[in-house]
Amino acid sequence: MSAPAPTAPSAVRSAVPKGHGDLVLRFRDVAKAFPDGTVALEGVDLDVRRGDFVTVVGPSGCGKSTLLRIASGLSPATSGTSQVDAKRIGYVFQDATLLPWRSVKKNVELLAELHGLSKTATHQAALDAIELVGLRGHEKKLPRALSGGMKMRASLARSLTLDPDLFLFDEPFGALDEITRERLNDELIRLFASKGFGALFITHSVSEAVYMSTKVLVMSGRPGHIVDTFEVPFGPDRTPELRFTPEFAELAGKVSHALREGHS
Repeated sequence: MSAPAPTAPSAVRSAVPKGHGDLVLRFRDVAKAFPDGTVALEGVDLDVRRGDFVTVVGPSGCGKSTLLRIASGLSPATSGTSQVDAKRIGYVFQDATLLPWRSVKKNVELLAELHGLSKTATHQAALDAIELVGLRGHEKKLPRALSGGMKMRASLARSLTLDPDLFLFDEPFGALDEITRERLNDELIRLFASKGFGALFITHSVSEAVYMSTKVLVMSGRPGHIVDTFEVPFGPDRTPELRFTPEFAELAGKVSHALREGHS
């Protein structure tokens, strides 16, 4: 579906007003139109607070990645309001985007270097992040020597060096095999529980969305919009066995139904 872009910019991006101390991201009536007239998003409302893991699930082409780019500031909204209260934002892409000539440790240090941390602080932040993601002992390896899962761990560690208030994930585990993907789901849940950041996570997988999240948003389009919202009742101490419980199956079924209905 397409429509002409607005003739004048009317989007607003600002800091979250005082009184919302734990709010790291808020969208109100956010829309995105491209110069060719394609409307990617329309009327999107969402909140992410510290301690929220909000996952957006939807079909290809419904604007999920565009939503994430607006949240990160990489792309402006055409209209509506996007508010942020995050001094540091971590971004993990679909690809690990590691520099092939730098070792694991040097790749992990990159963002800290670019943000002007001292050599001592950068070194320690990298070591701490490598420990957190389970890559200790692999610091000197080049990316070509790593498995896909290890590359994503290094990408995650690179953002962890900034101790972000808001983490944005653009289908980071989509290209991995199922066993590795589920293992990294568990690792990310553990990191989320220990760090307490706010997270906005994009995925095609209903099972991953329900397993990872405190809240699941179902998107449809075109233009992309939120068609349903599900609060996830499972606590932070989740184990792989959760996926085989009736409660999990029931919620996953409801999300799948909303996804099918929105796409029909």
